[in-house]
Amino acid sequence: MQPTIGLEIHTQLATKTKMFCGCVNVIDGAEPNVYVCPVCLGMPGSLPVVNERAVEMAIMAGLALESDIAEFSKFDRKNYFYPDLPKGYQISQFDKPICVGGKLKIQTSEGEKTIRLRRIHLEEDAAKATHPKDSDYSLIDFNRAGTPLIESVTEPDMHSAEEARIFAQEFRRILRYLHVSNADMEKGQLRVDVNVSVQSDDGRTTPVAEVKNVNSFRSIERAVKSEIERHTAALEAGEEGKMKRETRGWIEAEGKTVSQRSKEEANDYRYFPEPDLPPLEPSKKLVATLKGSLPELPAAMFARFVEEYGLDQQTVLQLVADQAMAHYFEQVATELSAWFKVEGAKVSKKDLKNIYKDAANWLLGELTKHLKKGETKIEDVRITPENFAEFLKMLLRSELNSSAAQTVLARMFLGGEDPSDVARDENLLQMSDEGDLEAVVDKVISDNPEPVADVKAGKTKALQALIGMVMKETKGKANPGIVQKLLKKRLS
Repeated sequence: MQPTIGLEIHTQLATKTKMFCGCVNVIDGAEPNVYVCPVCLGMPGSLPVVNERAVEMAIMAGLALESDIAEFSKFDRKNYFYPDLPKGYQISQFDKPICVGGKLKIQTSEGEKTIRLRRIHLEEDAAKATHPKDSDYSLIDFNRAGTPLIESVTEPDMHSAEEARIFAQEFRRILRYLHVSNADMEKGQLRVDVNVSVQSDDGRTTPVAEVKNVNSFRSIERAVKSEIERHTAALEAGEEGKMKRETRGWIEAEGKTVSQRSKEEANDYRYFPEPDLPPLEPSKKLVATLKGSLPELPAAMFARFVEEYGLDQQTVLQLVADQAMAHYFEQVATELSAWFKVEGAKVSKKDLKNIYKDAANWLLGELTKHLKKGETKIEDVRITPENFAEFLKMLLRSELNSSAAQTVLARMFLGGEDPSDVARDENLLQMSDEGDLEAVVDKVISDNPEPVADVKAGKTKALQALIGMVMKETKGKANPGIVQKLLKKRLS
């Protein structure tokens, strides 16, 4: 059995105003029907005006996904009647989209794969309908009506649920890097329609089923698996002829899809050119300017981090998953590199890469724990990259042990304080001076003849016991490596 999967991804653009009017773009938590005007309410006689920034954002998305930018593009009316569509039609693009073609490489468990795009086009969003429980009516909030969208349509190049999920994740990551959309699926800023069919080994094929508005990556994968199972069962029973091309909904709680209606064809929407809007003819200069403004994209950053910082691929994947996190790490790495140059420290390239690895581990480990607990984004963290680098230097200089470091980092997170100040205030600076530790080591040796005899007899566990005693005497501040060195020297 060979599944075939294509995605249609609807993404709200992060413009200040709506697609065809001056109303404020959707504001989360706003009172219903506040940000509306005659244009987005579809009042007779109102005329739309194209949002220039939305067009630029669509072009940027196309450039990042290697699409061809159309020299001539136009808007069309997509006619259908539904309560959340006040005009009775949606302004969209049909045969002349702003971006044509494109591709995106993804990394799956089977290796690298290229997924082609068919098109990216501009359109406006509909209003938001809610259906109160146990009622016989619906409520419409027109704040969302007219929000700028891009709809990105892939070719049917995916053949597993994993590929569909990974493509959607990588696609969202690129849009976030471009800052053209927040792409928050929980808020409906990115919604995915999944198209699935399955072909049997003898060439029989099920009709395409479209699962509408899947709103999480987990649900994308589950919905695709569910549809593959449903289509496969029909083929095995020889009942593919009874299936119909249809639109289905995903029921998260039940883990299955349900039929909603027969699938519309293009002619059902009676597309025709939007008479109130001129065509779009982006100049080569504009396209070149926008291309030059593109940031480093996730794939390029991934390859560079692996090469430049010597990090393993899984660590880099975690870093580049969030552009702000990747930039924060790079600022920390730059501070550490500069420190070694200024201090004149002799550090090999291998040692420096180990230091970068430690920086990434502390960033993705302990600091990320604090970020999640405090529901804080990395771009809002109070710890500056300079202070985080200074914190790591203290670890490298053995001024903090692991336990003390966690205490220092916790206080830095809360107040953004300098790590040196915190360590002094909390009396956490590690004792690494041999002269200061010799007296403590001699006292422990004198007070504990039995484990001392065991060490001399070759029992390694006894040495660890003595190290623990020194740590207790110094309230955990002694450098364990120095303590071990002094004990071995004294007892040799």
